[in-house]
Amino acid sequence: MISDIIPFWSKYWFYILISIFTYMYILWMIPRVKSKIENERNKKKYETETSDNEEEKSFLTEEDEDEPALNPKLGDIHFNYQRPSEAKMREKSRKFFEIANSRRTLRFFSYDPIPKDVIHNIIRAAGTAPSGAHTQPWTFVVVTDSNIKAKIREIVEREEEINYKKRMGKKWITDLEFLKTTWTKEYLTTAPCLILVFKQIYGILPNNARKVHYYNELSVAIASGILITAIQYAGLVTLTSTPLNCGPALRLLLNRPTNEKLTLLLPVGYPAEDATVPLLHRKSLSDILVEMD
Repeated sequence: MISDIIPFWSKYWFYILISIFTYMYILWMIPRVKSKIENERNKKKYETETSDNEEEKSFLTEEDEDEPALNPKLGDIHFNYQRPSEAKMREKSRKFFEIANSRRTLRFFSYDPIPKDVIHNIIRAAGTAPSGAHTQPWTFVVVTDSNIKAKIREIVEREEEINYKKRMGKKWITDLEFLKTTWTKEYLTTAPCLILVFKQIYGILPNNARKVHYYNELSVAIASGILITAIQYAGLVTLTSTPLNCGPALRLLLNRPTNEKLTLLLPVGYPAEDATVPLLHRKSLSDILVEMD
């Protein structure tokens, strides 16, 4: 038996070794190929969002705009200001802190409708935010139609299920567990009003030329902060929702132009009677303040 094997090995040892190395190489490559396929799949899912980002980055480098952001002949007016007393400032700052500090992220809403003029005033307040070269690169889409809200929920939940199962890492999922969040977003149809905040990557001039919107990301972030605070000040509640990978589909649903990109989705309304919130604590002043007197 052994005498038969030795001649076989001596004659075919090279092919046997090649076969063994090939088999080991295949075993080594399989997980890497699977990983590459998964990365390509995720890349395709993100490609629309990425193309938006690349378009924004490339546009910011352009120097050939036909018109400036502001009219060169823009005049000045006197700034009307009445300085309050220190006692009044202390009172107003304390009251405003109390209002802001009572804000909580809420996921349980009442169906009760909101007066339209209240929403309009909230949007007006957000529109007072400072912006790069006063380009005001924001659009606020208010949705109260139940059918459109249902379609928004369908888009968000479809993508969120994929996010929770495939895109979000284990650490991210673990950090969200105590908030008891899932891909089910009932509040998108329960809340009487949805406000979708879009940033305008660039402006469109009357001659269809593009106009740079400087610092559009930061400008819209500031406007969103004012928007959330105005919602709280009006006596309403909201949830700061940033639906991952839903921007392009929601932009198409709401018929927004290609120069706009979704940054925030806010359900707005009154809290449900049985609404609950996590027992969270904000950082103390000493943790967030650095004073250099």
